[in-house]
Amino acid sequence: MTDPSLPVRTPDVLIIGGGPAGLTAARTLAPKVPGQVLVLDREKTAGGIPRHSDHTGYGLRDLRRVMSGPAYARHLVTAAERAGATIRTEATVTDWVDDHTVEVTTPQGRLRVHAPAIILATGARERPRPARLIPGDRPRGVYTTGHLQNLVHLHHAKVGRKAVVVGGELVSWSAVLTLREAGCRTVLMTTRYASPESYAAFNLPGRTVLGVPVATRTRVTRIIGHGRLQAVEFENVDTGQRRTVECDTLVLTGDWIPDHELARWADLDIDPGTRGPVVDTALRTSRAGVFAIGNLVHAVDTADVAALDGAHVADQVLAWLADPKPPAGGVRIAADEPFRWVAPNLLRPGDPAPARRRLLLWTDELVRVPHVAVRQGGTVLAQRRLPWPASPGRVFRVPSSLLRDVDPSDGDVHVGLV
Repeated sequence: MTDPSLPVRTPDVLIIGGGPAGLTAARTLAPKVPGQVLVLDREKTAGGIPRHSDHTGYGLRDLRRVMSGPAYARHLVTAAERAGATIRTEATVTDWVDDHTVEVTTPQGRLRVHAPAIILATGARERPRPARLIPGDRPRGVYTTGHLQNLVHLHHAKVGRKAVVVGGELVSWSAVLTLREAGCRTVLMTTRYASPESYAAFNLPGRTVLGVPVATRTRVTRIIGHGRLQAVEFENVDTGQRRTVECDTLVLTGDWIPDHELARWADLDIDPGTRGPVVDTALRTSRAGVFAIGNLVHAVDTADVAALDGAHVADQVLAWLADPKPPAGGVRIAADEPFRWVAPNLLRPGDPAPARRRLLLWTDELVRVPHVAVRQGGTVLAQRRLPWPASPGRVFRVPSSLLRDVDPSDGDVHVGLV
């Protein structure tokens, strides 16, 4: 039950989430909006996941330079504040009052925020052990990457001495580096795919320089340990052969899902593939004046690519503030196997190209030389052989120019392979 007596703040733009996407949107919008641009973040410090990802590699695509995660987060916060945005931390949005009003809980008490434009930038999270339905005991020493990095980099806590990392994505190697900093040796990385999901530029030095063996085509079948983790049992998915690896630390990486609770509470249309809000190429959701950006839309891409969503949405928000009318109807964009999802998921006539002029897809199979086709009404509208692979565990990018011949009145568009 909402309380009508709560104090009300009325910014022009409300951004929920202070990660790279939300902060970049704030920095871009603040100088162009006559009123306030307000960013709400539930953590004590804004910046998102990079705050506790203490290794280099951040900022290449959006800032054209490379820095560590914490330095990148601080840079984005400073840039947003210098541009004129207001950032309020330890502020958790707990409910929607109406289409453009939310209720917020802070250490100082509750309040309402009403804004004509709202940007959801709540990001994504890794699935914890209960969501992965892994059988076995319930010992200490089982983490997600985010939990691990928070403990090590922000709280300087110790973990174990021997670790197993589940997953072969970019974030998996990030977990290995964090474990190394904490004095914990990674004795095994395991993935269910035939090759690690990360780029070869990370896999090769990970195996040789860091000395991490990688077991492919394997899955976790049991966690063993009373009180403290003692071992993990794995199964080869092709042969059924099982083996047990002794360890006192297990890090479950990847397997991302958008942080979509607020989107669901707002009753926004949710795409069954991405599990994030349905958005068009302007990043509008199904509620007029509410936008969604970054890894909330699709899980998961790198921080600097999520930040570019924040820059892309700015012009669309300004257009809405200048002329707040609902957009024209459009056609849905769907992904065909082996792709699990495509984003954005809606194409409207007259809308801008998506951010970086790319459609983003996620594949469940490795396709080394993908020949992509766009179909509508049973007709192939465009096709192109792309020189980069479609690989599980990372976003596959397709030029949005393949959509140029789509008929907005002719039904769903499908993106698949020839």
